[in-house]
Amino acid sequence: MIHRIRDWLGHYFSSDPARPGLEDLPHPKLPGRQPVAEQRVVVLDLETTGLNAAKDHVIAIGAVAIDHLAIPLADQFDLILKRPELDITETVLIHGIGPEALTRGHEIEEALIRLLHWMDGDPILAFHSAFDKRFLEKALKTHLGYTREHTWMDVAEILPALFASPESGGRLDDWIERFGLQISERHHAAADAMATAELALIALNRAISRELTTLSQLDQKLRVARRLKHLQSP
Repeated sequence: MIHRIRDWLGHYFSSDPARPGLEDLPHPKLPGRQPVAEQRVVVLDLETTGLNAAKDHVIAIGAVAIDHLAIPLADQFDLILKRPELDITETVLIHGIGPEALTRGHEIEEALIRLLHWMDGDPILAFHSAFDKRFLEKALKTHLGYTREHTWMDVAEILPALFASPESGGRLDDWIERFGLQISERHHAAADAMATAELALIALNRAISRELTTLSQLDQKLRVARRLKHLQSP
């Protein structure tokens, strides 16, 4: 049995970026004309050892699907990675993931392949998505040689394009308070993904009410808002 698992891992995890197995993974989907009301998107949150993608690492992945404008409780992803070699002394008080959890976590390559299959190439939403994008792409390239470009959209950018920003600011906690959401836990990948998914669902419903019925239309609105903000900046 151990030899079978080793052979299976070897099938996926050679050093060649074009190695057998990667072509079998779902291809990323572009934001197209499919109505948001019929679309599946994934909302992702990562816990990391720090904020610098050049030297820090992913240690936990939480994700929640939004499918047909609903959050199916059975369609979620929540894994801690097996990274016992990492020093988490500076961040353990934030995410609560200690050495024992990293020792008992899931093998990195297996976890990343499971994540890619679960995402099924669907567009990814995250709060301050540039952060999660950098870390996930680094992990995928380092451990799988995977370099395909997924569609990412930033919930921290979508919300103020559709609603007045909270007076307290634009952090995730500010938007949670703005809409009166009840969140059981923070700085836990799965819990933060669920909070972001609830906010994203509110935003997608508002977008539809404003006749932004596809992700491509919403993406275009964000591009215009980005350009206007750039022109208005000193």
